[in-house]
Amino acid sequence: MQLDTQKAHRAFGGTQGYYRHQSAVTGTPMDFAVYTPDPSRHSGPWPVVWFLSGLTCTPDNFVVKAGAQRIAAELGLCIVAPDTSPRGVDIEGDSQHYWFGKSASYYLDASAEPWSSHYRMFSYLSEELPQIVEANFSVDLECQAISGHSMGGHGALLMALKHPGRFKRVSALAPISSFTRCPWGETVVERFFGGDLALAEAYDPVRLLERGETLPRTLIDQGSSDQFLTEQLRTPLLSAALEARGVKHNLRMQPGYDHSYFFVATFCEEHLRFLAEALV
Repeated sequence: MQLDTQKAHRAFGGTQGYYRHQSAVTGTPMDFAVYTPDPSRHSGPWPVVWFLSGLTCTPDNFVVKAGAQRIAAELGLCIVAPDTSPRGVDIEGDSQHYWFGKSASYYLDASAEPWSSHYRMFSYLSEELPQIVEANFSVDLECQAISGHSMGGHGALLMALKHPGRFKRVSALAPISSFTRCPWGETVVERFFGGDLALAEAYDPVRLLERGETLPRTLIDQGSSDQFLTEQLRTPLLSAALEARGVKHNLRMQPGYDHSYFFVATFCEEHLRFLAEALV
């Protein structure tokens, strides 16, 4: 499969690249970003950390704002930042709300038309993108971990729950814990799943935990001043589900922090070091 380099920048001895390919899964062009460390300092194959971004984002939000490259260069990590939704196709209603559609795929596979033809991000992240990354970069997919922010935190938890054994560790920053039980999720359930709550719950991290799925060791940070904490993120539901399931985890409430990338940038280094403990 052809992979086109859109641009590349030297950063901390390594390379921050941006790439595009035609996806057979989504039927659209897909963008993603990859940071690779300096091979003279850390010879490959490198362990992989996947970082999934949140609502309204592209790969650039994490790549530019989080400051991850310095830590990845030190630890010898390859960081892959996928896009947040398919691009290059317009579906009525995909830009009506910032919490749904473009830049807001929730990293799941829609079952209802017209969304199901293109919004297949779960399959894309599970199958196609890892194959592309493995074919084009010196990576070790036996050593991978996953993280994300907001909708991406939901995605990180979802991917780890649905693929037991694939990820050594998982972390999340202010994750949407249970989208089927928050106002944002009402649109998701109605449009992606035609209102079928049972189909939607198969992609809900808290529901999956309640049904017996589990996670590897997990780190979660949540800002106490997050404007979405009570109504949308539903963090207490996640905390209760992790405790009930016996997942080894650390859920930290961080005083005064909100939902912004200032919060992400503050704790990004700790999350990368936590993930790397199981990878390098």
